[in-house]
Amino acid sequence: MTIAEFENLSLTVGIAGLVLFMVFIIYDLAKHSNAGKVGTTILFITLGMGLFGFIIKTVIVEAMIK
Repeated sequence: MTIAEFENLSLTVGIAGLVLFMVFIIYDLAKHSNAGKVGTTILFITLGMGLFGFIIKTVIVEAMIK
């Protein structure tokens, strides 16, 4: 495994970990604020849009490179 492959793998795993942590933070925020089902859904949709935008940006950049 070369250094570039290791860096690419580490970056992918690190970003995936941060995304999962962000999902946990959104869930914890909904739980502590007693948001209910509708409020939790709205939190996940609105705050999750930022995560979704980051993922889409990454996919588009990768598609443009290839």
